[in-house]
Amino acid sequence: MAAAAEGRKQQEARGGRKRKDPPSHGETIAADEEEERQPQQQQEEGRKRRRKPKTCFIYGNYKSYYSYRIDRNVKEDPRLALFKTEWFEGKDCLDIGCNEGLITISIAKKFFCQSILGIDIDAGLVETAYWNLRKSARMKRGNCTSMEASRIQDSECVNPLNTNADPASNGKPSSSQTSLPVDELSKRVSFRHENFVGSLRECSEKYDTVLCLSVAKWVHLNWGDDGLINMFVKIWRLLRPGGILLLEAQPWSSYKRNQNVSATARAHFKSICLRPHNFRELLLDKVGFRSAEVITDNLSDTVVGFDRPIVMFCK
Repeated sequence: MAAAAEGRKQQEARGGRKRKDPPSHGETIAADEEEERQPQQQQEEGRKRRRKPKTCFIYGNYKSYYSYRIDRNVKEDPRLALFKTEWFEGKDCLDIGCNEGLITISIAKKFFCQSILGIDIDAGLVETAYWNLRKSARMKRGNCTSMEASRIQDSECVNPLNTNADPASNGKPSSSQTSLPVDELSKRVSFRHENFVGSLRECSEKYDTVLCLSVAKWVHLNWGDDGLINMFVKIWRLLRPGGILLLEAQPWSSYKRNQNVSATARAHFKSICLRPHNFRELLLDKVGFRSAEVITDNLSDTVVGFDRPIVMFCK
């Protein structure tokens, strides 16, 4: 009797246990999809965390600017072919908004200027400009342009360069020289981090040639009409009598494309009265330059959008 009772208890215990039904087919698929979805979501979240915020260059201080302005098949900046030796040879020069300093260095090497200072509002670009200067000075031989030097890492050109300057030449090229001796390059080229428009200090330096290449738009958008006028007046004051300004202004269509780089630019764009076609009249009649000469209306051998006019204004 006791054994039978014990058997019934065991059967009841076994019958009382709840059996879990296997998941339905739909439940299995949902679980599998969830397992697959989790790694995908984690990957997406990881990509979002790794994604760098888009940099907005509100002053036009683009990195590697020359790499997309100049055609890869062109060995030097096409603006250099338009520049005349007498504008730079033996002259003190200023390059406003020099970016990475490549055209600044190229002018010194090609035209034998007495000195050339490149200034830029971006400290990082000034640091890169000095790096490019050191790299150019390290090149022991060849006629590589600064543009080529920036594209070819640690390479050397093949044509020999005569680096023996004639002491009596006072830095001017001898008949056998085609480029500035490399040991002179670091002495004649310098760079400075400076906001040219915002700097209130009275400059004691005087220059024979000032370059303002594709800079006016950014000054205009960030400081308005007053800032642009102040820049032109400051350039005029820095120039010696007979000195020249080489101005490459961006078209109004370029202003429209860049008006939204910042709230400041948007506000100034709406209030701008001076347009690029007014600059000539402003510089001659208001600022005080005595003459203007169009160097080119349409720059060739350059990327579309950068074929801008260049005008020379003489003090």
